[in-house]
Amino acid sequence: MSEFAGFDALSFDCYGTLIDWEAGIAEALERWAAGHGVTAPTDELVAAFAAVETEVQSEHPATLYPEVLALALPRIAARFGAEATPEDARAFGASVGDWPAFADSADALARLAERFKLIILSNVDRESFARSNRRLGVEFDLIVTAQDVGAYKPSPSSFPAMLARLGDIGVERGKLLHVAQSLYHDHEPAAAVGLPSVWIDRRHDQGGYGATPPPQSTVEPRWRFPTMVAFADAALSD
Repeated sequence: MSEFAGFDALSFDCYGTLIDWEAGIAEALERWAAGHGVTAPTDELVAAFAAVETEVQSEHPATLYPEVLALALPRIAARFGAEATPEDARAFGASVGDWPAFADSADALARLAERFKLIILSNVDRESFARSNRRLGVEFDLIVTAQDVGAYKPSPSSFPAMLARLGDIGVERGKLLHVAQSLYHDHEPAAAVGLPSVWIDRRHDQGGYGATPPPQSTVEPRWRFPTMVAFADAALSD
């Protein structure tokens, strides 16, 4: 029997876990950089995003995610001695729905939906998530966004807001497992509320933390898989 048989529901981070936000962010930043003569390597652009996005979210916790991105771009530009026009900022903010899904996300979610209830706890607004959800091909049983919470992960408000709504879909807290990529945004705050978690280590073959800040403490998710399909295989094994 699978070691995951005791769980009835899976909560997911979306961006970085199911949607390849690093690829989407990189493409959008490369497009801006090319238009302003910025020749910095892509990994430097993405690292700047990781630092600035968290800063903006902390300063503006109730601001919708497209506006967070729009506010972030001029700060990123300043780090490279460049500018970002209002049009650049709006385009960056609107890019979320264009970010691609990981190749294995839709299939893995469809398989997992046959056994588990599926929940989203995402650091975006509902409209942006709806655009991305079309790429994932499943209907989630519960969706909780930063717009609903009024704060962005790793805010101490995010996971409690989701846990408070489990009764809406008939799930007991002890039957929930969180699945995510970011140690900083998800695994640290999940551990803080005693929620077990699975690390989908999308960067297992790369160095660094990419578009996310490093964790602020030592955090050790109970399980670790390199892909969603590997997790689905394990979770659904007899």
